[in-house]
Amino acid sequence: MASNATHFDFSGARILVTGGTSGIGAGIAAAYLAAGAEVTITGTRASARDYDTDLSDYRYLQLDVEDPAQVDAVAQAQTQLDVLVNNAGIALPSLGLDEWDPDNFGRAVNIHLVSGFRLARGCRDALRASELAGGASVIGIASMSSYFGMGIIPGYGAGKTGLLGVTRAMAVEWGPLGIRANCVAVGLCESRMTAATIANPEWSAPTMARTPLGRHGTPEDVAGAVLFLSSAQAGWITGQTLPIDGGYTVAG
Repeated sequence: MASNATHFDFSGARILVTGGTSGIGAGIAAAYLAAGAEVTITGTRASARDYDTDLSDYRYLQLDVEDPAQVDAVAQAQTQLDVLVNNAGIALPSLGLDEWDPDNFGRAVNIHLVSGFRLARGCRDALRASELAGGASVIGIASMSSYFGMGIIPGYGAGKTGLLGVTRAMAVEWGPLGIRANCVAVGLCESRMTAATIANPEWSAPTMARTPLGRHGTPEDVAGAVLFLSSAQAGWITGQTLPIDGGYTVAG
C-alpha cells in the first residue's frame, strides 16, 4: 500500500483540487492537508454542508466544470496558488449516457479537457506568483484511456488523451514562468465512479489478470504520486505523464 503522504512537507502551500469531495480527489486533498497545506476543494453542490462527509478543514468552492462562468469564478478566487490539481470529471456512461452520441461526446471532451485547460489558464498568474520550492504545478489526472482505446468511453478517452498533449504544451509555454505541468495516468482505482466496474467481474477480472501487482489502486496510491510531482523533489520534471496502474501499461 501507499506510504504516508505526510513524508512531504507542504506547510503553508496553497492547493486547489477540483472534484475534491470524494474518490481520488478526496484522497489527494487529504494528503495535501496532512502535509500542512491550505487546501481548497470544489464540488457541484452549493456548500460543503450539503455533503455527508465532514469537509470543514477545507475551503470549499462550488464548481460545475461544464459552466465556463463558474470555472472563471473559481480561477478568479485564486489570488495566490501553488498547485492546481485538475481532477473533476465523470464517465458519462455511469449516468446512462452514450458517449457515441455526438453531443455527449462533446460534453465528455469539454469536461475532461477544455474545462481543465480553462481553469489552468485562469489560474496562470496566481501560479506564476508562487514561491513554492520546485515551482508551481498543474497536475492533470489522466487515465488508461489516454493510452488505450476503450469503446464505451470515446469522449472520455479523447479528453484524457488530449490532456497529455495540453500538459506538454503548458510545460513548454509556462516553464519560463516557473510553472511545471505533469499528469498521472490512473489505472482501475477504487472510487465512487469505478465502483460498478470493479463490482462487475466481466470488466474487472481482465484488468486484474493484466495487472502485475494484482490489486486495484486506491486514492492514496494516486495521492502519493501527485504530491511527489508537485514537490521540490520533482523540481526538474515537467511535461511528463506518470502511470499509476500496478504495471498494467507494461504487461505483455
